[in-house]
Amino acid sequence: MTILLYVPIVLSLVVLAAHFLRYEGFIGVAGSLLLIGLLFIRQAWVARLVQVALVLGAVEWLRTLYMLAQARAALGQPATRMILILGVVAAVTFCSALLFQSKTLKKIYRL
Repeated sequence: MTILLYVPIVLSLVVLAAHFLRYEGFIGVAGSLLLIGLLFIRQAWVARLVQVALVLGAVEWLRTLYMLAQARAALGQPATRMILILGVVAAVTFCSALLFQSKTLKKIYRL
């Protein structure tokens, strides 16, 4: 089922858009949602663009994790659960980028 390969990719981009919306980064929201639409264009450049965006998205999650952990530490609040959740979100986002290396998506996007 090819469509199942798209689920983590689209989910990662939607969650990233929600993250940008939370911090009023409307360009990030628009960019994330635009990338979902671009997935319908079966060109190699689309796959590479989405891959780069997902890797950068994972880096953004790690940056956010660091910033929030620092803030919680300064306030003396526990951060373990938040670190675990954002760590998993960053890992899923990064792994979503790797899905374009699958045999099926390589064939679809002519990589």
